[in-house]
Amino acid sequence: MHIRDRIKELRRVRADSLRPNPRNWRTHPQRQRDVLRGVLAEIGYADALLARELPDGTLELVDGHLRAETTPKAEVPVLVVDLTDEETAKLLAVLDPLAGLAETNHDALSDLLGRVETESDAVREMLDQMLASQGQPELDDPPAAEVEIPEAFQVVVECHDEDEQRSLFERLQNEGYKCKLLTL
Repeated sequence: MHIRDRIKELRRVRADSLRPNPRNWRTHPQRQRDVLRGVLAEIGYADALLARELPDGTLELVDGHLRAETTPKAEVPVLVVDLTDEETAKLLAVLDPLAGLAETNHDALSDLLGRVETESDAVREMLDQMLASQGQPELDDPPAAEVEIPEAFQVVVECHDEDEQRSLFERLQNEGYKCKLLTL
């Protein structure tokens, strides 16, 4: 597999010169803002924002909206990428969820959390919550439970088009059948 390097350069620009991406779907609650302020105060910038250059020369954010918003007057590191509008949309859609697919090595996390010291109340609260949740099942893996599923008898009928589907649906409803429409 050939993997392209889409990074054109690293620039340092004033955060308020970066244009927010109008398709950014992530929102940032106050708790996240407070934790970010704590991390920036104790560590500073240790990761670059991600932006693409538009035809007029402005930089449009792909990732790092909250960091740019939190430090608008600061010169921030920005990785400038060579992406089309469609590729940018795809990256916006998958970047955070992809990171969320990572699993937790609980022993390594416990060891790491035991070594971290912070002056920030917001950061400490987040770390304490992480430590308290050790050994808890992941949200994506709820505990197995026996569930009684009532017996149901169903028929799936493939129709030639939407009109035929609607006609059959209405006919079966009129005959007293409980029906649902599906389009696959």
